[in-house]
Amino acid sequence: MRNEAMALQKELKNITESVEERGVKVIVTADQRVAYVSIDGEERRDVVEALNKAFKEVQKKAAKKMMEMGGGLSSLLGKM
Repeated sequence: MRNEAMALQKELKNITESVEERGVKVIVTADQRVAYVSIDGEERRDVVEALNKAFKEVQKKAAKKMMEMGGGLSSLLGKM
């Protein structure tokens, strides 16, 4: 199962969505990562890094909360 999860994670990195609006271009991946940000044509790696750091931290908090509430995903799947 671990190998399948790793394969899925790799595939999700290859699925992207690009949005441009009012001088801002953002590319995100299906694994919930920001791949690219530009503002008025200027690439902003600092913004990418800040957003990805924030996502990583909030995902940790969400995982902790799920574990506190009964074991996380394995608990949910066991009830199916």
